[in-house]
Amino acid sequence: MIPFEDLLWVVFYAALAAFAVAAVALAALHALRGRSVATQLVVVGAATVLATISGILVISFMMLLNDHDRSVVLAVVTSAGLVAMAVSVLLGRRLVAANRTLVEAVRADRFRPPAAHLPAELAELSRELEAAYDRLAAAHEREQALEASRRELVAWVSHDLRTPLAGLRAMAEALEDEVVADEETTRRYHGRIRVEVERLTEMVDDLFELSRIHAGALRLSRERVGLADLVAEAVAGAEALARAKGVRLRGDVREGLPVQVDAGELGRALRNLVVNAIRHTPSDGAVEITGEVREGEARVTVADACGGIPEGDLPRVFDVAFRGEAARTPGGGAGLGLAIARGIVEAHAGKIGVANTGPGCRFEVRLPC
Repeated sequence: MIPFEDLLWVVFYAALAAFAVAAVALAALHALRGRSVATQLVVVGAATVLATISGILVISFMMLLNDHDRSVVLAVVTSAGLVAMAVSVLLGRRLVAANRTLVEAVRADRFRPPAAHLPAELAELSRELEAAYDRLAAAHEREQALEASRRELVAWVSHDLRTPLAGLRAMAEALEDEVVADEETTRRYHGRIRVEVERLTEMVDDLFELSRIHAGALRLSRERVGLADLVAEAVAGAEALARAKGVRLRGDVREGLPVQVDAGELGRALRNLVVNAIRHTPSDGAVEITGEVREGEARVTVADACGGIPEGDLPRVFDVAFRGEAARTPGGGAGLGLAIARGIVEAHAGKIGVANTGPGCRFEVRLPC
């Protein structure tokens, strides 16, 4: 039996030799940190074997092993070391092959998780890459949609702003050149100029609001507001337009629970929907605004008698400056109103939709209570 003191010396010298081997191995790994994992695994296997052999040599130098026993132990350790080295090489080759498979999948036009079985870490990385690719694809689609909206907006501005500006210029030149001299015509021109200026002001306001929505700069000042108050304000703001066109306008709130919203912004969205419905409802028709709280949501619907929306146009009604059939599509003359309404509702974490029903269509705004 080995004396306890000798055992302590064996542990000390064996640990010292192992630390020396570990230091060399760490230096080698640092130098090879940019090389393949297979190469680094070979270094780890070699360091393990050398640390074991160094311990055996320490025991031999302390005369605790005879020559025969030392030869046997060294032979066994060398054989085990060769096996360990072979396993390290095979494992490294497997990791390199799995990594190459994953790299090829990433370089493909459309990333798909490799069908081959990957180590757990690489399989998790593959799933994360797939999720990241899906997010990038969705962001790219949104960017393309925004770019298409910007192009449509430029076309809309160049068309819809040119007409009132041309009229203003013609009337201003007529007044300046005194082509129009009688008082009645002059007064009519002045009134028309004021109407066109107000129209241009509304367009500019809509453009500014839409730019804030698209830039994510719409800041909401939320407060508790009664659902009945929101509907009543939307009805009151559109009564004059409805009366002038001969459209019956009704508002009804079945349950007036408060909602936490920006009253000004959401009121603008509702007014856009109501005004849009009135403009596309024929005389003697009716527009009805209803509000209720159901399934934890505040719901406001605006139903009109426009004659319905072509099914192919329904998904595009809320697009920027979308125009369908002017006689039937509520989005046909709205320009930016419906796009602004959608942006405001979505900024409140709500949803807005449209469907054909009865003599016309129904717009529905759903907001979390």
